[in-house]
Amino acid sequence: MEHPENDKQYKGLTVNSGVEQPSIINPYLKRRQFKRREFSVGEMVEGVLKGDVTVLSQAVTLVESVNPAHQAMAQEVIEKCLPYSGRSVRIGISGVPGAGKSTSIDTFGCHVLDTKGGKLAVLAIDPSSERSKGSILGDKTRMEKLSVRPEAFIRPSPTAGSLGGVARKTRETIILCEAAGYDKIFVETVGVGQSETACHSMVDFFLLIQLAGTGDELQGIKRGIMEISDGIIINKCDGNNVDKCHMAATSYRNALHFFPKSESGWMPKVMCYSGFFGTGIKEIWDMVYEYIDFVKANGYFDYRRNEQSKYWMYETINEHLRNSFYQNPVIEQLLQKGEEKVLRGEQTSFAAAGELLKTYFDNIRK
Repeated sequence: MEHPENDKQYKGLTVNSGVEQPSIINPYLKRRQFKRREFSVGEMVEGVLKGDVTVLSQAVTLVESVNPAHQAMAQEVIEKCLPYSGRSVRIGISGVPGAGKSTSIDTFGCHVLDTKGGKLAVLAIDPSSERSKGSILGDKTRMEKLSVRPEAFIRPSPTAGSLGGVARKTRETIILCEAAGYDKIFVETVGVGQSETACHSMVDFFLLIQLAGTGDELQGIKRGIMEISDGIIINKCDGNNVDKCHMAATSYRNALHFFPKSESGWMPKVMCYSGFFGTGIKEIWDMVYEYIDFVKANGYFDYRRNEQSKYWMYETINEHLRNSFYQNPVIEQLLQKGEEKVLRGEQTSFAAAGELLKTYFDNIRK
């Protein structure tokens, strides 16, 4: 661009054009496509068994993929890792949003690694948005101390529409983590009420985190999550909240007496602690390992693992049947027509569903 000062009317005034600016891109830089290395099934299994975190992360990503080719490869990896799994203690951790699950896991994990040694895997389930279908996957940011420890593996996963809020492939991820040498597994649920049943079906000990002073003490006499809990702990027992926490603990203990005895023969304990200040942590983990010793001694530990395996076999069948139905090309064409009939009031929802199912079964028999 020419400077206006160089015009003839400005005698004796000249502005140099200056030095041409070099490109912001290094001309000596060789453009290369940085591609992540893809492992074969054998290499992936070998890497998982060696405890390679990078390979383990890629294996978990493969398990969570919806690509049919990835799913087939993931199943091969899981089958070969299965003989090396099952030698861990699986702990399910749940509670209402804001109860301090992630902060507590950070404190719990450091305590367990310091006192028991070994390796710890944390599988944190993050709820996906119903609108954008995306997840923040930010649970790891609240585990500041645990995330920097080399013996800990933290994997946040989106629910991705999975029933009950527990990631669809968490069960398979547990197998991979166990094969990689992680002898302690934490499964953190979304804490929305429905996910607890699914989480309970894949862990050995189910820990429920509650809060005091929220008006929720009367919920203790209701069935559901209280029945499946092996231990109830009340967080934020510090400062002016100590008396409220102990009163809530008494209410929960009284409520537990109304429930029938569990199959394991264990009576759930109620304890108070502070995840932020780290008080009462030792007592909680003494309770957890007391329970593990108790159920291993009476045979319930192995019985529950076997029941869980059967449960997930049937869940997998249900999932494959559901996918087969919705991915059927004939059904895909008829679904829209069925919806329109229901919306116009020409057919009930039950009749439309029955007609679609009959079409599906007639089609697969051919």
